[in-house]
Amino acid sequence: MSKADVLFVNMCRGILDHGFSTEGQQVRAKWADGAPAHTIKNFGVVNRYDLQEEFPALTLRPTAIKSAVDEMLWIWQKKSNNVNDLNSHIWDSWADETGSIGKAYGYQLGVKYRFAQGEMDQVDNVIWQLKNTPYSRRIMTNIYNFNDLMEMGLEPCAYSMTFNVTGDRLNAILNQRSQDILTANNWNVVQYSVLVHMLAQVCGLVPGELVHVIADAHIYDRHVPIVEELIERPQYPAPKFRLNPDVKDFYDFTVDDIIIEDYQKNPQVKNIPVAI
Repeated sequence: MSKADVLFVNMCRGILDHGFSTEGQQVRAKWADGAPAHTIKNFGVVNRYDLQEEFPALTLRPTAIKSAVDEMLWIWQKKSNNVNDLNSHIWDSWADETGSIGKAYGYQLGVKYRFAQGEMDQVDNVIWQLKNTPYSRRIMTNIYNFNDLMEMGLEPCAYSMTFNVTGDRLNAILNQRSQDILTANNWNVVQYSVLVHMLAQVCGLVPGELVHVIADAHIYDRHVPIVEELIERPQYPAPKFRLNPDVKDFYDFTVDDIIIEDYQKNPQVKNIPVAI
């Protein structure tokens, strides 16, 4: 069975059985009908995924892997903050009339800084260090820029990555301040797992472990019955994943370079209400 499914079920069960309810508290998020979107949450959830063992896509419900990766490449490769450069519409609610989400996500990764090895942005610095100083303890990105928060359509949820090499294995920690577990958890896990695979391939390494740290892991009140049904579903083995081995430059990857095989999964969950 998929270990990602087991981690997901245990995380959800922990939130539902032992989480803190914000019912009666003032909350920012609202439902489409204007009602406050309350949550049940746990603080400081940590999940570990060994990418050598399996590709951590849920089988409890299908994850749109290529759409998730398209968003990741929009941020990390295109370094874009304009929804017109994205193939999905998941960011449309936070975009202005030009399609911009402000100085958020890809914009922050594209800002150039002065490093000892020259002027470059955060992504290029990560790649340079993985190729030239792989055992450095300073290989990281951070897009939570306090100077620019007021000019962001949405403050970053997944805000930093720390990379660490052990032997020939590329490991990473994804830090996330907040996560809607039903709609976003496996989406983020999949896209950052693919990022580790891509960076490992172009830097002469093999993918190691992805550690996902979530400060506020929450299930929205109107998602509870959906989650309760979801975690009772049958579980299947994880799908097989590989990348086009001919790609040697991170900026050459496309979603077509992802090969997913034997992805056995349950039916998709439809009509999930989304809090904004």
